[in-house]
Amino acid sequence: MADLRIGVIGLGMMGRHHVRVTRELDGVELVAVADAQGDPHGVAGGLPVHATVSDLISLGIDAAVVAVPTGFHEQVALELADAGVHTLVEKPIASDSIGGERIASAFEEAGLVGAVGHIERFNPALQDLRRRLEDGELGDIYQIATRRQGPFPARIADVGVVKDLGTHDIDLTAWLAQSPYRSISARTTTRSGRPHEDMVSATGLLANGAITNHLVNWLSPMKERITVVTGERGAFVADTISADLTFFANGTRTTEWESIAAFRGVTEGSMTRFALTKREPLRSEHEAFRDAILGRSQNTVTMREGLTTLRVAEAVVESARTGRTHEFDAD
Repeated sequence: MADLRIGVIGLGMMGRHHVRVTRELDGVELVAVADAQGDPHGVAGGLPVHATVSDLISLGIDAAVVAVPTGFHEQVALELADAGVHTLVEKPIASDSIGGERIASAFEEAGLVGAVGHIERFNPALQDLRRRLEDGELGDIYQIATRRQGPFPARIADVGVVKDLGTHDIDLTAWLAQSPYRSISARTTTRSGRPHEDMVSATGLLANGAITNHLVNWLSPMKERITVVTGERGAFVADTISADLTFFANGTRTTEWESIAAFRGVTEGSMTRFALTKREPLRSEHEAFRDAILGRSQNTVTMREGLTTLRVAEAVVESARTGRTHEFDAD
């Protein structure tokens, strides 16, 4: 079978990495790139830098990766869907859920593979954690808490920290627990003088009863990407910067004091740091996109899933604005 012909649209901070991985991936051929602003990182190589999406479509591409600013996702994705091009669009799927619904519906109606780049799902630590949770190693899940903090990235101008960074945590939390959000409450602040929020603290409830906590900001001088899943047998801690996964087991203590013997508390037990094969998440994401197009597997983050995540992010912003908890309808 001939290699899939792929084009990359948007050659900025993230687009340059999509170009690199596409060039390295078996079964695909990077045949075109486009960016109306040119090629600031010099990644096009011998390929001409096209100015429009239609230029790429005219070259007969099978698939495309969209890494343009969020405000252009809908326009670009709909043009690709209309042309019958399978598409991976960077997260969030769109600036708002109205646009996200139009994108998801367009790809579903066209029978095309549409994926959203929620790359954290492909982090080795979270991949292994998901498998262990499925296998019941933690028992009942009580809480999923995330911390995603660091300095402001110059690449972001059109959305706030909730839609840019917070969507990572919203998506990975529901995916790890395999349970949707039932409610969310949040507080945000804007301290950097920009028009969008740059710090958020959110608390949620999943349909399976687990509670969630998310601390996300662009105001910290240190970079942190931590997910803690606490359950009846202990706690898993995933660091997605280093792709490390550690398990802290609940210890056991016997007692002869009858009046407190029935109390089910926890104590410190053994700590295990797992040895993982650490593959680049972006490469794994591209492989999943390729394999979905070829019908080998379906491990992408679908556009419908990306839309659900965006709706939760919008509820976070709305909750912070109104001071009210947002309740989601049960499916």
